[in-house]
Amino acid sequence: MKILNSNSKNFDKLLDILLLKRKNKIKSNSISVTNIIKDVRKNGDKSLLKYERRFNKNNIIIPRTKQISKSIKSLNPKVKKAIDLAFNRIYKFHSLQKFKNISYVDKLKNKLEYKYLPLESVAVYVPGSTASYPSSVLMNTIPAIVAGVKRIVMINPGYKGKQNPAVLYAAKKCKIKEIYSIGGPSAIAAVAYGTKKIKKVDKIVGPGNAYVTAAKKEVFGDVGIEGMIAGPSEVTIVCDKFSNPEWVVSDLIGQAEHDSLAQCILISKDKKLLDKVNIEIFKQLKEIPRQSVAKKSLMNNGILIHINSDKKIIDIVNRIAPEHLELNVKNYKSIVSKIKNSGSICLGKYAVMAMTDYNIGTNHVLPTNSSAKYSSGISVNEFYKRISYVNLSKKGIESLGPSVITLANYEGLAGHAQSVKKRIRRK
Repeated sequence: MKILNSNSKNFDKLLDILLLKRKNKIKSNSISVTNIIKDVRKNGDKSLLKYERRFNKNNIIIPRTKQISKSIKSLNPKVKKAIDLAFNRIYKFHSLQKFKNISYVDKLKNKLEYKYLPLESVAVYVPGSTASYPSSVLMNTIPAIVAGVKRIVMINPGYKGKQNPAVLYAAKKCKIKEIYSIGGPSAIAAVAYGTKKIKKVDKIVGPGNAYVTAAKKEVFGDVGIEGMIAGPSEVTIVCDKFSNPEWVVSDLIGQAEHDSLAQCILISKDKKLLDKVNIEIFKQLKEIPRQSVAKKSLMNNGILIHINSDKKIIDIVNRIAPEHLELNVKNYKSIVSKIKNSGSICLGKYAVMAMTDYNIGTNHVLPTNSSAKYSSGISVNEFYKRISYVNLSKKGIESLGPSVITLANYEGLAGHAQSVKKRIRRK
């Protein structure tokens, strides 16, 4: 992995180049994505099937109920119990996020209200084909359930017509009635614009690879997406001399195995620890099935940073604005209050990112690509829209109207001024 030293003169420039290089790789996928979206929008199910056959060797858009039931029956009961546990914990935490409506009457008897209304329909994208994540079903769907979304659709690519049984069980647990065996940009286009077989939705959520992320950005405006960039994954880990190199490496590899465009950054004041980590990585890579994906991620996007002060560490973390941040340091309390940009922060040596990906209760769909500077992870709030209700009294418009007329005239909007003026009692 690349090693950067904060003491070197061109450190800031080098870090920016490495971060930008990955961002540009993600952006470069958008041209082919645009063409796919146009094709599906124009030709519907015909084009959707064409891309499914090409990328997933799949001929099925809507899996049969019998096929889903049979697949779920084949699932190991131990996995079902793990999904049940995760469901309960995630539901509990997200149920605490419900918003209260606001109703306010002022001294002029004007009534102002602010109400939260659930979205009508949402599509949840769950990565599939070569890898499937039942945890993503739970993380994206449970907040929508808590918010009260009526129609929840799951799009999940299968391989040769087969979807992952754990993903299907998680969907059943969430009472999802519409399941489509589709994926990639073509699936995003299908739920954004609709086809004969698929009714369009109001919003699309869920993480995916660079192509899926690009597709969601492309359809935004015609349909809603999360207020963030979700994927490919990232982790930044801050360590000290007390950190266990083996544990740290397992955390880096755990993130790197997601995607070759995943980014793993390790920051420490202890140069010896960084050297140990760089050696240990090659030992542990041999132990995982997705070795080639993780290795590519670490070699192309991984960075080890040697920094000599806590202040500089805080500055760099806020600059990176990582999706996941692990503060694997003894005195994390002195750092955490000054970190403003991160999707999720794990505190201490036992709070590992992999746990938050499954059953702790917090959400694992988080802002990536530095979007943690201005956005947050998936929550119940993602599935509400908010409406203001205004009921003015006669006294209210007569008391406040003259001030509005003054401002409207100042802004050159005489029509605004007149619409108020006509309602004020003539004296």
